[in-house]
Amino acid sequence: MEINKKKILVVDDEISIRRILETRLSMIGYEVVTAADGEEALTIFQLEHPNLVVLDVMMPKLDGYGVCQELRKESDIPIIMLTALGDVADRITGLELGADDYVVKPFSPKELEARIRSVLRRTENPVLSTTITSGGNIQVGFLKIDINKRQVFKNGERIRLTGMEFSLLELLISRAGEAFSRAQILQEVWGYTPERHVDTRVVDVHISRLRSKLEENPSNPDLILTARGVGYLFQNSSN
Repeated sequence: MEINKKKILVVDDEISIRRILETRLSMIGYEVVTAADGEEALTIFQLEHPNLVVLDVMMPKLDGYGVCQELRKESDIPIIMLTALGDVADRITGLELGADDYVVKPFSPKELEARIRSVLRRTENPVLSTTITSGGNIQVGFLKIDINKRQVFKNGERIRLTGMEFSLLELLISRAGEAFSRAQILQEVWGYTPERHVDTRVVDVHISRLRSKLEENPSNPDLILTARGVGYLFQNSSN
């Protein structure tokens, strides 16, 4: 399995989890660095420049939410959060702060490995076919979307999107006007089928984040619309 030595930062205060993940991820070809608390995580992030962060929520000194917030101030790096918290609202908090996905403890290492592969794939590879991207640029009203560079500009100003946010936008644009169910979006963008209804909240939070960044009025969106009883669609108002 060729992974081109992607570097993963594993942040968890439980040494057993760090050791297990370091061993398993190294065995399938990743380079792994670890941190035992949030402050150490930020230091190692600056030194090692990883390609993805696996981030526990409950940690000493600075919890996972705080780390996620700090990372998002300067980086679009993929973040997968590990949470042992039972409350759905607590899980969603990480997504609202900018995490790309989450896995609930206790988790299967194979499940986490699959999520890592999926997030890395979707944050690096386009989901649009080349026939749709003619020229690589899409203009939708005040938005300019550069598919090749995976960049979005709003009224000429670049808007920072995470890789998963861009992949989600890309998918919706690829079939503008067509409604996608949350399960479809989760399968297409995140690469897995929801096992529980709460899994689709990942989609809802990412839609909310996209609207807050791209819409003129996020509470009354013009572009990313809710299709009642179905899911979401992208409405190209310039058509």
